[in-house]
Amino acid sequence: MSAARNEKIPDWLVNGYLKQKDLQSPSQEELAKGALAVIECPQRIPCNPCSENCPVGAITMDDINGFPEIDYDSCIGCSVCVENCPGLAIFMVDCSSKEGCEITIPYEFHLSKVGEEVEGLNRKGEKVTKAEVTKVKTKEQSSGDTSTVTVKVPEEYAHEVRNIRRIQ
Repeated sequence: MSAARNEKIPDWLVNGYLKQKDLQSPSQEELAKGALAVIECPQRIPCNPCSENCPVGAITMDDINGFPEIDYDSCIGCSVCVENCPGLAIFMVDCSSKEGCEITIPYEFHLSKVGEEVEGLNRKGEKVTKAEVTKVKTKEQSSGDTSTVTVKVPEEYAHEVRNIRRIQ
């Protein structure tokens, strides 16, 4: 039997979504210093726009099929990686405000408006909290091919909210 057949199938592949335990994320202390990229890229596929477009070289890869690694001390929170990730697998998280955390997500649906209240969703698509849209960047304003929406959420949801749903 080949070694590949003996490898355990990752939980996220079986369940269809990532869990916090599957990820390496910055600590709350690191997030409190300012915006940081949070990379949630689970597969080894030939892809490197995040590392190629990072203006300060904070994202590196051993090879094009590797996992992106981020140096949180070098990240400047510009969100260029979010805008250029074709897999929609990078988010900006900023918990430097006392009023909660801002999460910038890649978004490919009808864009919300600044000030709009939306539902903050977890990786499974379940509502976890209410969120307020604080910034919208259209695809045309983006350095890549992806629009982004930034939402403010309570700090306890900084590692959970990864999408939004507009309230009808």
